[in-house]
Amino acid sequence: MSASGAENRAHLLVVDDDHEIRDLLGRFLTKHGYRVTTAQDGKEMRRALSDWNIDLVILDLMLPGEDGLSLCRDLRAKSQIPVIMLTMMGEETDRIIGLEMGADDYLPKPFNPRELLARMKAVLRRAQYAPAAPAKAGRNILGFSGWKLDLGLRRLESPRGLIVDLSTGEFDLLAAFVEHPQRVLNRDQLLDLIHGRSEAPFDRSIDMQVSRLRRKIEKSPKEPELIKTVRGGGYIFTGSVTQDETADS
Repeated sequence: MSASGAENRAHLLVVDDDHEIRDLLGRFLTKHGYRVTTAQDGKEMRRALSDWNIDLVILDLMLPGEDGLSLCRDLRAKSQIPVIMLTMMGEETDRIIGLEMGADDYLPKPFNPRELLARMKAVLRRAQYAPAAPAKAGRNILGFSGWKLDLGLRRLESPRGLIVDLSTGEFDLLAAFVEHPQRVLNRDQLLDLIHGRSEAPFDRSIDMQVSRLRRKIEKSPKEPELIKTVRGGGYIFTGSVTQDETADS
């Protein structure tokens, strides 16, 4: 895949308390082939980051409650998602602090959306070719109802200690569920969460994968206890999940 192709499939999060700016950027960036989610404050930003697989955050400095600087610092402590910070003209000190907090670039308001687009493309290209973060020495193993899902080895072990054969799509879907327990996930969110692991071409593929997955992990696939259907909403993983990082030998 070309770099430009990777950029145009990126999912962007626009965080700004000005609804006109959110709407303007949402329409403009969608027109240029990006997926766009918007948030008006830190609470909505964190929810979006939890619900979606975000590739770049466009973050306003001046927000009600928790400001952009603290949000940027908090995000950078947990993630390497690129951040472009929007600042008011003349706030040079805040722009410098923003960069020190981990922002990848900044743009003073008012700005031309085309300049933001150019800066976004540059940041996304840098992120694409940046060295990957060092791998942890251990393996991340998630447990639920006696099952063990080894994310490092991409292996599922049954409560009886048997290795269950999963297709790539089934494993990625199960990982998305187990990493987001007790939360209703619609088909679009599930597709977004498994992007980068694999791709499903249309939302009905999620339903087929869920059906196959249930046959492998549910005691009664027709009356599922772990992956439940939410009418009009999608699916919810009801299992209680534990996490264990086991050192590799």
